[in-house]
Amino acid sequence: MLQKIEAVLFDLDGSLVDSMWIWEDIDREYLGRFGIAVPEGLQDEIEGMSFSEGALYFKNRFGIPDSAEEIKAEWNRMAWDRYTHQVPLKQGAREFIEYCGQQGIRLGIATSNSRELVENVIKAHGLLKDFDCIVTSCEVNKGKPSPDVYLEAARRCGVKPESCLVFEDIVSGILAGKAAGMKVCAVEDAASRHQETQKRQLADYYITDYFEIRRDLF
Repeated sequence: MLQKIEAVLFDLDGSLVDSMWIWEDIDREYLGRFGIAVPEGLQDEIEGMSFSEGALYFKNRFGIPDSAEEIKAEWNRMAWDRYTHQVPLKQGAREFIEYCGQQGIRLGIATSNSRELVENVIKAHGLLKDFDCIVTSCEVNKGKPSPDVYLEAARRCGVKPESCLVFEDIVSGILAGKAAGMKVCAVEDAASRHQETQKRQLADYYITDYFEIRRDLF
């Protein structure tokens, strides 16, 4: 898997950290303030959207009176404590990150989440110094499944796209990595279990946890 790989790029939620359940809770709580029930399939509809795209989608679809910036600020506030205290790393992720560092492989995060929350959770796990770059979809032209965020992460890491390995938990993210010309490893996650067959078909590899990679290496 790591042959000829110079940079490993992680999606954050559901791929590097176990946090997808938080957003289901936040959507329920946030929409509930306006007397709106979470419609079936909402997570699939917003999958891959940047933080800004998601806020604008909520505003327009549900008629939220707040501005998109106010929506994002409230989401950050609601998620802040959860990301600091309740979001664990995926099994084996810390050990895999350490291994990549020992091998001189650059590390990046390419996420649809907000920079505030990304840095918060990575700091909480003491890993901020391990990453060469963090890129959010709000910093590029289009969110996933467009390849923009992964191409920008490769640029900031100083490597060619074809030398990158992406870890993703959702179909739109896998499509983004493949569109960028990168190898992609799908990561198992409870929130996207209904996509497992498609994830296996689209990705180059599939893991249930990061310890699998170490078992293959040694």
